[in-house]
Amino acid sequence: MTDPDSRLHSEKLTVARRRDLVRPERAVVDDLIVSEPVMGTPSMTVQEAAALITERGQNYLLVPLGDRRHGLVTDADLRARVVARGRDLGTAVGDLVTGDCPTVPSGTPAVDALTEILDRDQSVLPVVDAAGEVVGVVAAADFVAAPSGSGMALRGQVSRAATVAVLQERARRIPQVMADLLRRGEPAHEIGTVVSLINDAVVRRALELVLAEHDELNPDALTWLSLGSNARREPVLTSDVDSAVSFDDAVADEEIADYRGAFAEVDDVLRGAGMTIDANGAIASMPLFARTHTQWRTAARRWLAEPLENKGMIFTSLLLDGRPIWGDPGLSAVAEVFGDLRSHPATLSLLLQEALADRARLRSFRDVMSGRGGTFDIKQHAVTPLVNIARWAALSVESTVLETRSRLTAAAGSPMLPEDHSATLVEVFDVLQRIRLTYQVAQFDRGEKCTDLLEMKRLSPLDRSLVAQAVREIAGVQRRMGNLSHYLPITEQSR
Repeated sequence: MTDPDSRLHSEKLTVARRRDLVRPERAVVDDLIVSEPVMGTPSMTVQEAAALITERGQNYLLVPLGDRRHGLVTDADLRARVVARGRDLGTAVGDLVTGDCPTVPSGTPAVDALTEILDRDQSVLPVVDAAGEVVGVVAAADFVAAPSGSGMALRGQVSRAATVAVLQERARRIPQVMADLLRRGEPAHEIGTVVSLINDAVVRRALELVLAEHDELNPDALTWLSLGSNARREPVLTSDVDSAVSFDDAVADEEIADYRGAFAEVDDVLRGAGMTIDANGAIASMPLFARTHTQWRTAARRWLAEPLENKGMIFTSLLLDGRPIWGDPGLSAVAEVFGDLRSHPATLSLLLQEALADRARLRSFRDVMSGRGGTFDIKQHAVTPLVNIARWAALSVESTVLETRSRLTAAAGSPMLPEDHSATLVEVFDVLQRIRLTYQVAQFDRGEKCTDLLEMKRLSPLDRSLVAQAVREIAGVQRRMGNLSHYLPITEQSR
């Protein structure tokens, strides 16, 4: 049963958020479609396909495969797999299709569609209606006119940086892009997505430039994982760079040491680019975060069996947020390392306790005793507790999504997180991130160091009220989850 006070707070939060923090119209992928899709058939010859692509002035052909599936053939495919190999121009197009092409439904936010294109390295992305019919196709270039266009322009410039100095100069523009998107009224979660795409590009280009100077190191032998807020696509101006690397098992320990030396150079490049490297050592240049695939799996099994030993809980939480940005895109920390976590109920229960250990609150005893009663650490006392709730809730229903909002949605309706609580926490997260980013952009504009420690007097009365309501909502969910955990078996705390 929902607490009446909590529901009242939720209603106030919703009203205030809609009035003050959200623009009425959002860019969706449909807005970017400018031409009819180029459709072929599996039996169409390569010559016919090339003629159709040329006639339409496009560089792709969609091939219906049945069951709402489509294959994709590009002009690059025709050159590389037909012309270059001397294949017959009468070859059927269907013979060139190697798998299903990813699609997005009509109405998908533009920034989500862009993320899909860049993450999957797709040349184009079909948009389908409710019946699975293709209504249009978008490419990365189509997003230049979208609200996130300035961010994508910078991402392209970063990816093409020829030297470390040029990369660093371009990467230092990221705060300005973030501030610009905020002033345009873009939602905080979309700003975070755009900035994470740029950050990924900076890290990848830094790796490319550094590894190019080390002929002894094989760039194809590693998978680089982004960790933390950037992996969840939720960076703000105070976010740092967390990372880990998983090597092919053929890489020897002495070679790993050489790689870590190169990764330390990458750290220096990123520092020069204005990025903050994790001060706690959760970075690929440190021994604990650079291991082979087998070493990671072995360590994970040990953490699952003895979560209180060897910082098992800390590593588990970090790697549950891992997202590959270099190397094998299919390597997921969740699937590869912790896929059988639910078969360890004791560990799952400890993870819940860990998730609830950081309590949402407006002031801590330490703040009061140190005379900081007029400040509020929005990350420590609000955002982190909410992120922890979302991570555990998604884990309990075996969801592998990473974004906090998506995790809350995936777990909605489970015994520990009813749908109304999930919906409220999604709104709470949006409000907190918006206030957090607004405060930091103001600090950036004044030339101050950006921080998560808010001086409450600098917030508007509305924002102070929203922060207080948000903390109460999170604390209420934490209390409910804590109470349920005492009498509801861990195996019944999820679907």
